[in-house]
Amino acid sequence: MIRCDRTDGIWTVTIARPDKANSLTLAMLTELAERIEEAGTTGRARAVILTGEGRVFSAGADLDEARAGLATSPVWERLSAAVAALPCLSIAALNGTLAGGAMGMVLACDLRLAVPGAKFFYPVMKLGFLPQPSDPVRMAALIGPARTRLILMGGQKITADEALSFGLVDRIREGDALLNHAREIAADSIAADPDLCAAIKAMCR
Repeated sequence: MIRCDRTDGIWTVTIARPDKANSLTLAMLTELAERIEEAGTTGRARAVILTGEGRVFSAGADLDEARAGLATSPVWERLSAAVAALPCLSIAALNGTLAGGAMGMVLACDLRLAVPGAKFFYPVMKLGFLPQPSDPVRMAALIGPARTRLILMGGQKITADEALSFGLVDRIREGDALLNHAREIAADSIAADPDLCAAIKAMCR
């Protein structure tokens, strides 16, 4: 349910459970974390693109597993920490709606691209859980505390256009152009010395 394509230095990691809106199980989250950790260490990826298969990036946690304890599992923080620690450029290519805990890995990326029809929401309070600890911090750094409360406490669904105006996403691209644009953005990083890229990324933090 997780695919990893490694072509020309770009690791494209795809959530592939479209029949379940790419909802995430413990096994899927663990595999995602392992792939991202590998990309940042032994794999030495030159760029990482996170995307989904179908019309939804991810609906968040698989509901059955969430009720059984996945909602509060440390695996979410392991995954977002692995994304944040990547020395190379990381891009979330959001092929559709992003919901719940799946937002953590996306917030940890360097850049976020989305299709026009994507929506963004994180109904964690309604479900009776706290968000993962790093998620509000990263979200507030991107869009400010008030808009973060709008999403986390107000339960609002944000459209792609709103997300762009907020700074939650960086660009909007149609369908097939989404991944192509992510690869275009990554081109300079792939062509450059990886240590130089890592140093520039560290300077931007």
